[in-house]
Amino acid sequence: MTQPNSAQPALPSGLKLAAALTEAHAKVLTPAALEFVVELHRRFNPRRLELLLAREERQARLDAGEKPDFLAETKSVREGDWKVVPPKADLTDRRVEITGPVDRKMVINALNSGAKVFMADFEDASSPSWDNMVMGQQNLADAVRRTITFEQGAKSYQLNDQTATLLVRPRGWHLPEKHVSVDGETMSGGLFDFGLYFFHNAKELLSHGSGPYFYLPKLESHLEARLWNDIFNFAEDTLDVPRSSIRATVLIETILATFEMDEILYELRDHSAGLNCGRWDYIFSIIKKFREDPNMILPNRAQVTMEAHMMSSYSRLAVKTCHKRGAHAIGGMSAFIPVKNDEAANTRAFEQVRRDKEREARNGHDGTWVAHPGMVGLATEVFDELMPTPNQIDSGKQMDFEVSAADLLQVPVGQINEDGLRMNINVALQYLRAWLNGSGAVPIHNLMEDAATAEISRAQIWQWLRHGAKLEGGETVTDELVERLLNEELDALGREDHAKAAALFHEVATQRPLVDFLTLSGYRELS
Repeated sequence: MTQPNSAQPALPSGLKLAAALTEAHAKVLTPAALEFVVELHRRFNPRRLELLLAREERQARLDAGEKPDFLAETKSVREGDWKVVPPKADLTDRRVEITGPVDRKMVINALNSGAKVFMADFEDASSPSWDNMVMGQQNLADAVRRTITFEQGAKSYQLNDQTATLLVRPRGWHLPEKHVSVDGETMSGGLFDFGLYFFHNAKELLSHGSGPYFYLPKLESHLEARLWNDIFNFAEDTLDVPRSSIRATVLIETILATFEMDEILYELRDHSAGLNCGRWDYIFSIIKKFREDPNMILPNRAQVTMEAHMMSSYSRLAVKTCHKRGAHAIGGMSAFIPVKNDEAANTRAFEQVRRDKEREARNGHDGTWVAHPGMVGLATEVFDELMPTPNQIDSGKQMDFEVSAADLLQVPVGQINEDGLRMNINVALQYLRAWLNGSGAVPIHNLMEDAATAEISRAQIWQWLRHGAKLEGGETVTDELVERLLNEELDALGREDHAKAAALFHEVATQRPLVDFLTLSGYRELS
């Protein structure tokens, strides 16, 4: 790591850093950039906090038995005749998108992967250490200017002539940036990530015919989308960037957002680039939001597939909603990665990806996600065959599809067994160990996992414990059973290496009430 800068620039009034400002960091955290993020915080953080409080109030109502439904007060928006702004030229064809963290090598490889889009992720695929977050900004700034290189042993990495369009996912509204405070108040991670990227790169991107494009994670209501839209307008006006330069795709990865997809697009209509089906966090959201409902217990997570009625309904509704409004509907992540030294397993992985992408293309999605460069070619092949046009916005697919609240809340039928319980423990331990050591995208059992899988794993265990779920053989899921399996997995994986991960896992999988996000609990362990 670069040594601390002995001649640090003066910080904006009211701003404090609880971390060393190295020479490398200072290139990102310039006085002007920090002034901009301070202004974002002062103007918009109060509304962010109000919306987080509204989440807590909504959760209390759900815990008391309330069921979500489409909003009566916004019926006119759902029934209205309106469309979002047309897509930018480099966002018209998004047939394959690759996602990953913001480390230097990954940024180069993803941009070179042959995918149409790279989503550089400051959230679920990155461990939010101070150095990861700040140097991730430098990596993206270098990528925007095409000066990014990376040396590893005898290998040298640089950008190809043709690269993917860059989108950036800032952290969600719930996540803080604990190293930065303004007027004694901890800064929002999302405002920090968005503000720095926009400040340093918006005009540079526009000069290349592109623009500042974003993915917005974990929204739970259209009011949260409205806040982002107001931030976009302010940012564009403040830095003298034309309105609608920003384009944002919203990840529909919470069950509550599914009931407000029209409204979310409407709030962002001058900045919208569509919606994405963030399937893994969506499953986590179902468990979390209905944690007190014994009728909403999910089976082993491997059985909650996109063929399940509730998942298929959500996916098809996203296509219908987006296309009605002239927006892209991007499909979900396939976490499979190529399997080395096992031809049969590798063949199975590729077939799984092929079936998943064929389903999405036939259902009308305009693109899909992969987590590994080795899967870009296969996903492209599927969409080239089934989607010969740049997108399917005008295809008419799913326009006759009708869905009710009951369809979106229909729990899949399946089994709960010891294998599923043990797998949840095993994956959570392996992922949390890597996350605490600074890596947010981790290959586990031939899948590229991010925080969403760990969230499902630990929340599902919590749900089974809370309701005394029965395993296939009749055994009840108890604290004692989880403790026994946890110890067995620790013995197999390495107890000393996974000690911190085990402590964090135990907290987020067993503590009552359910911890909202493991990333919040784990963040205190990161420097």
